Amino acid sequence: MSPTPTARSMAHLRADGWTVGVVEQRIPNTNITRDLFGFIDLIAIRGPETLAVQVTSGSNMAARERKITEHANLAAVRAAGWRVLVHGWRRNAAGIWLLREIDLT
Repeated sequence: MSPTPTARSMAHLRADGWTVGVVEQRIPNTNITRDLFGFIDLIAIRGPETLAVQVTSGSNMAARERKITEHANLAAVRAAGWRVLVHGWRRNAAGIWLLREIDLT
């Protein structure tokens, strides 16, 4: 079984020296997840830097970008000095997973 997009993003960030935590919550007995502040799946820290990461498939990146840029909490997250990223994962023709990253800071 292939790792989830969240697991791939966590591995990618950890390989780059980040300490990573999952902040997305699954609501029991439902198929619903709740993101921190409405749009954050992962928090990553490295020195004085903090990343807020939304993880998705490559095909859903535009929808996630729109969700974040229209969200009322984005200004507060930016004001805290956090970088806001969207990680989109897709497989290429050779079956290799590729990351596309959009910085919404």
